[in-house]
Amino acid sequence: MKPLEGKKVLMVIAHTNFRDEEYAEPRAVLEEQGAAVTVASSAPGPCTGMLGARAQPDLLLEHAKAADYDAVLFIGGSGASEYWDDPRAHALAREAAALDRVVGAICIAPVTLAKAGLLRGRRATCYPSEAGQLQAHGARHTGAGVERDGNLVTADGPRSAKAFGLAVAKALGG
Repeated sequence: MKPLEGKKVLMVIAHTNFRDEEYAEPRAVLEEQGAAVTVASSAPGPCTGMLGARAQPDLLLEHAKAADYDAVLFIGGSGASEYWDDPRAHALAREAAALDRVVGAICIAPVTLAKAGLLRGRRATCYPSEAGQLQAHGARHTGAGVERDGNLVTADGPRSAKAFGLAVAKALGG
C-alpha cells in the first residue's frame, strides 16, 4: 500500500497564470504516494499556467469544503493574487486549519494564508517579493525554500516545488 492511500488533497489554482511546476510537481509527488488530488479554481473551464500548462478544475472554489480533504494547498504564480482578498479562499483556509488539516501555499500564495489570519506568530516563507506582506500580517518570515510549522507548509517558489510536495506528503504521514 502507498503511504498516502486514502488521503485527499485539494489544490486551489488561479484560473489564469498559475505557476505550472508549482502545480505539476507537488501533484506528481502526492499522486505517486497514493493521494487523490482534486483541483479547485475560481471559474469553470480550463485554467492556464504562466508557462502554457492547462488544468481542468474539478470544482469551483465556492463549492470546496475543507472537511472533504486531508490537505488544502494554494498554488502560486502571478494569478494567485486573485485569492489574496477573496473571502471564499480565506474561509476555506481557516476551515481547514480549524479542522487540523494540512494547509499549504507556495510562491505568492502564502499571502492568502497571511491575510486569512493563519500565519500570525507562525514560521512561513514565500516568494521574496511578498515577504513584507507576510510580516505585516504577523508571520515570522524565514526565507527558507520550504518551511513547515505544525500542519502549515509554505514554500518560496518554483525551485522548491518538488520539496513542497514532499513536505506536504510528510505532513500527511507519507
